[in-house]
Amino acid sequence: MRAKLGLEDGTVLAGEAFGHPGEKAGEVVFNTAMTGYQEILTDPSYKGQIVTMTYPLIGNYGVNPEDVEHSRPWVEGFVVREASRIRSNFRSTEDLDAYLRRSRIVGITGVDTRAVTKRLRERGALRGVISSTDLDDASLVRKARVIPPMEGLDLVPEVTCRTAQRWTEVLRGDALMQTGDVRPRFRVACVDFGLKRNILRCLVRAGCDVTVFPGRTTAHELLDFKPDGIFLSNGPGDPAAVTYAVECVREVLGRAPIFGICLGHQILSIACGGRTFKLKFGHHGANHPVKDLATGRVEITSQNHGFAVDPASLEGRDVEVTHRNLNDGTVEGLRHTALPVFSVQYHPEASPGPHDASHLFVRFTRMMEEARRG
Repeated sequence: MRAKLGLEDGTVLAGEAFGHPGEKAGEVVFNTAMTGYQEILTDPSYKGQIVTMTYPLIGNYGVNPEDVEHSRPWVEGFVVREASRIRSNFRSTEDLDAYLRRSRIVGITGVDTRAVTKRLRERGALRGVISSTDLDDASLVRKARVIPPMEGLDLVPEVTCRTAQRWTEVLRGDALMQTGDVRPRFRVACVDFGLKRNILRCLVRAGCDVTVFPGRTTAHELLDFKPDGIFLSNGPGDPAAVTYAVECVREVLGRAPIFGICLGHQILSIACGGRTFKLKFGHHGANHPVKDLATGRVEITSQNHGFAVDPASLEGRDVEVTHRNLNDGTVEGLRHTALPVFSVQYHPEASPGPHDASHLFVRFTRMMEEARRG
């Protein structure tokens, strides 16, 4: 079955449909990871986006129930150069095409993904439409041009949990296990803006008893829980639009240690008086170098964000930049100079990607230990 990808700048690329037949629209971005397509598909931070994989062969190791980051895939669409017809992995339970069909995710294969990536790098992230039902070039471009831009969109309500719930799963080696004999030392309230499961596993493994709260949880509700620490998760959309979360974080600053990742980092920055801005084409991949300005150490990180913190907006605040992206110099980490508060723009839980920054979860537990001692 034929399919096409139409972009708002007039570009139209033809290919073959795979996954669920139909039509989907969203902001088109590219991801440079060589593996981890299942984790990428199920990352809620991709809500509202069509993901193009730069690695040319996708699907060769199939899918399995362990490598998911949420209960379902969240991408709007999936663009690949070649969708493998062969899956080879001892953990594989299903091929990628069947998984996308079952999950109702529209995909297109046979596309020149290098051309897509080059166009996005030149023009910036573009709105687009994948369709196997409408193959008229002009119609696809018109549809792409009326998609709401990512700026101003609050997508958290679409991906957050509905009620508070305790998390009990931990990753050991290659196996998912219940916490069992893991003895938690800290009571952590995790605010779910579009949370990846491996973040929770890392927190549990570091010694945290984690309860996940919906994104619209108030400061009063968080503090009533009497947490040793508060964690702010990743998520989709424009951080400046998540005003209720910013207000909540402002009210809990100084009341408990806080650790934020990705969208949580951006929300925390705004709560401290900063501003965010839209990146030209975002950071999406598992190979981004980040420098720790305090130690000089460089870590290779997993990233997925389309917005960044404006460092000039932090001048004169009680906040300092702790990490920088070595590709474009953007802010990758912050810490409060007077309070036990820090955040990073990248993903120390990886999944997919390197584990260079996993020590940050231990840093969070040490911060809670110090706060407990007074």
